[in-house]
Amino acid sequence: MKKQFIAAGLVCATLLAVTARNADPVLMTVAGKDVHLSEFEYLFHKNNSQQVQPQSIDDYVGMFVDYKLKVADAEAEGIDTTAAFIGEFTQFRDELSEPYMRDDAVLDSMVMQAYDHMKEELYVSHIMLPADKKPLIDSLRTAIVEGKAKFEDMAREYSIDKSSAKQGGRMGYVVPNRFPWDFEKAAFDTPVGQLSPVVNSGFGLHIIRPESRRPARGEVSAEHILRVTRNASDSVKTRQKQIIDSIYQVVVADPSAFEDVARRLSEDPGSARNGGSLGWFGPGMMVHEFDSVSFALPVGQISEPFTTAFGWHIIKKVDERGIGSLADNKDKILKAIQNSPRANAPRQAYLERQKKLYKASVYKDNLAKIDEIVKPLGERMDSSVMAVLSRSELPVYTVNGVDYTLGEVASTIAPSHSRGVKTLPLEIENAAVNMMNDRVYEISREELVKTEPDYRNLVNEYRDGILLFEISNRNVWDRAARDKAGVEAFFNENRTNYRWDAPKFKSFVIFATSDSLLAEALEFAATVPSDIAPADFTKTMRERFGRDIKVERVIAAKGENAITDYLAFGGEKPKAEASRWSSYAAFGGRIIDAPEEAADVRGAVVSDYQAALEKEWLSRLHKKYPVKINKKVLRQVK
Repeated sequence: MKKQFIAAGLVCATLLAVTARNADPVLMTVAGKDVHLSEFEYLFHKNNSQQVQPQSIDDYVGMFVDYKLKVADAEAEGIDTTAAFIGEFTQFRDELSEPYMRDDAVLDSMVMQAYDHMKEELYVSHIMLPADKKPLIDSLRTAIVEGKAKFEDMAREYSIDKSSAKQGGRMGYVVPNRFPWDFEKAAFDTPVGQLSPVVNSGFGLHIIRPESRRPARGEVSAEHILRVTRNASDSVKTRQKQIIDSIYQVVVADPSAFEDVARRLSEDPGSARNGGSLGWFGPGMMVHEFDSVSFALPVGQISEPFTTAFGWHIIKKVDERGIGSLADNKDKILKAIQNSPRANAPRQAYLERQKKLYKASVYKDNLAKIDEIVKPLGERMDSSVMAVLSRSELPVYTVNGVDYTLGEVASTIAPSHSRGVKTLPLEIENAAVNMMNDRVYEISREELVKTEPDYRNLVNEYRDGILLFEISNRNVWDRAARDKAGVEAFFNENRTNYRWDAPKFKSFVIFATSDSLLAEALEFAATVPSDIAPADFTKTMRERFGRDIKVERVIAAKGENAITDYLAFGGEKPKAEASRWSSYAAFGGRIIDAPEEAADVRGAVVSDYQAALEKEWLSRLHKKYPVKINKKVLRQVK
């Protein structure tokens, strides 16, 4: 029975392997490397989506083969083994894998939990102490729970949140996604009137007491007019009250004038410029008095003047809306998660799952032996200590059935004369855990290539793209830019391809800050050897005159350049602009009927030379690397 089960398993595995191969057959082999149908289809459709006129499969095959031949040549040159390539490719691959390397169920749960909080409005009180006062806050909580102290009294005496301490700890509404998650979760998880466990928000330690909760009222959109009384004298406050009352009479009589009055008379500059508009806001985002009036007011109505700590307000309620669906809020919730410490939770959950899958763990018993190993080696973590540890074959962690040694871990830790060996066991354990996790991620990425076609195609495309760029740069682009002799020879061989419809003026134009300096520059230029290269001529002139002149090499037909029209073709002198280069003249200029050298038509010649280099290169590649195409599989392209 057992043998039959094993045999059946082998048959099943074989069938699955055959099915997988048939599902993505080899379309072609280029330089001995298989290219599967899925990769070709992905790039074919992507290319056509970017073209005005889509290519046929037959046309694209030729271009695709050329592309793969260039990549094969890059691999033959060892470009894929260079540090630069590995660094760039690894960074891209790791970033691309991130969405796959998290536990989506955990993330979905976090999103739903945050959305559930949005469905309620929670008013809370709290006592806040510094993070190093854990014993004190524990004792305060115990005293309150046992009835030996009142929450309000403890808040006034001990809380470092002074604004709420004055009110016996009452801090207002907890707005979801606006407070640290640990604080928010503790608040919403605690029943009204009861005390939360002590929670660390990252800003301090808290005891939270929910005072009330009710269904969320959603958000309101409002405009307001403010007359400031904060820190004002009694006489100013009286005057501001008179002004706000007068404004109220105006806007009640003509509600359409509210925005104009807000622009002119509101003392809240941020909203005044927008006609008093505050946009959308929810409970707890404004001070309590403003919040209460805004939500109680009917849509379209204008409130009577009321005061807050800032001054006198009048509100016009523009609109109101509910909290919206989960879909409406998901992006906002995800952003809040990403910007908080809990962002790592889905990734950590994924890691723990993968560690179980690949049986990854540290050897605790072996790590405990490190103390005994380092004791005889000295007091400092110097190079001799690290050399001994780096030779150790003691296994310290395992992943997927493979053991990794103390030597491998120790070799990643830099020697230090400032640190004692007492900290070394802990450092090695931390390094071992990090290396184990990295190895788990690495294996997981390798599996992604097999299980996620979109990921595999993007990774392959980016990898080949880096190789293609570098090998093309070596053989075509950079080579053409550096090979001045080759460009010149190509021009001479193909001179008849470069003709002009009209003669052109070829010259240096020397600009100077004054006529006298221009004359001096022209006189000096005449002493420079006539066969000097243009770049060297410019350099020589700048060395002699510095920033008081500039030299430009020009070649232009009549009508193409106002300055050359004036210098060579009898045109009017251009009007001098507000520039230091109002004095200029041609040097060594002449009118020519056709290009004399490659530099006269450099852009066109270099482009054609690059095309010639690429054609020659591809010819060599087709001879060097074999290409086999399965026509039957090609007909399966969809």
